[in-house]
Amino acid sequence: MDKVRYGVIGIGNMGNGYINDYNSGNIKGGVLTAICDVNEAKLNAVKERLPENCAVFTDPEELIKSGTVDAVVIATPHYDHPVLAIKAFENGLHVVIEKPAGVYTKKVREMNEAAAKSGKKFMIMFQNRTNPLYAKMHELVAAGAIGEIKRVTLLITDWYRPQSYYDSGSWRATWEGEGGGVLLNQAPHNLDLWQWITGMMPSKIRANCHMGKWHDIEVEDDVTAYFEYPNGATGVFVTSTGDYPGTNYFEILGDEGKLVVTGGQLAYYKNKMNEREFNRANEVSFAIPGHERVEVEIPKPEGPLGHIWMMNNFFSSILHDTPLYVPGEEGIKSLMMSNAMYLSGWLDKTVELPIDEDEFLAELNKRRATSNFKAKVSKDDVVVEDISKTFMK
Repeated sequence: MDKVRYGVIGIGNMGNGYINDYNSGNIKGGVLTAICDVNEAKLNAVKERLPENCAVFTDPEELIKSGTVDAVVIATPHYDHPVLAIKAFENGLHVVIEKPAGVYTKKVREMNEAAAKSGKKFMIMFQNRTNPLYAKMHELVAAGAIGEIKRVTLLITDWYRPQSYYDSGSWRATWEGEGGGVLLNQAPHNLDLWQWITGMMPSKIRANCHMGKWHDIEVEDDVTAYFEYPNGATGVFVTSTGDYPGTNYFEILGDEGKLVVTGGQLAYYKNKMNEREFNRANEVSFAIPGHERVEVEIPKPEGPLGHIWMMNNFFSSILHDTPLYVPGEEGIKSLMMSNAMYLSGWLDKTVELPIDEDEFLAELNKRRATSNFKAKVSKDDVVVEDISKTFMK
């Protein structure tokens, strides 16, 4: 095999993006040979942009069993991600899933097990890890540049969405159709960066999830959460789709210094002495350890990053066994964090991680049972938007 034949399942905003990426000429090692969507109007809208002889399907399982692809990209509504991935693995296909990994960790765990059993390549599209700023943060933390982590602060409120966004699809912002709001749609990227860069998972989470605070929706659009870690570190996470102008601020504080990303810039502050050691040894009131700002060189990328870089890594992994940059199994980590925030908000209590997966699913199903989602295709579901500017936050 010198080229990986791949198909895209789900031709909405994200699925259209994968077609555009292929047509850019920057995809190496893969050829788009099939697409699928249950909405024929969406398929008709993209036919002129498809490669020659690209097969078109309205049933995902037919595409999976068609023999036209070696791999699939799953860009459907969230509940379908693990369901379709499992079917693909069972039929010997490699898989890329869009974020989030799913809606609830119990099903995602089944997907991860199916991936392991299949022996096929499995990747989740957490393309923000390719952002040079966050890649450098990850490198510095892993190298011990800020010492032991004490506190993490992530304020990500530049996910502004007007009501028209939520009205653009019948499945959006419903418990039954989408499975959640800002935590499940926008924030998975940020939660993934949080756990990937720190290398830590919280042990406890206490969250306030405000349902339809700024929009006419049934799910959350404003969240504030407090995290606790086994080593004593704490974290604060704030996200919203109702703030404008919004803020993107990410700080990781350790006993040797801190890293801050804001305004698209990374700042590294290095303590002149370990804060914990200084605290124990110092005998002068109001004394401080002192610090300096260290210049950090951010490598300039060669070629496209984001989705294109990730897809090329995926194809290289299939063809040459190159390590996957973001193995699909890692998607359960950020989902565990958002599931814990939901459960905390629903039950009005601090939740310990790992969560009780059966308890979470029972609470989710209560909300699905009264959801406003209607399983039908509306005229608005055909609308496709350019969402490229929302990437790499």
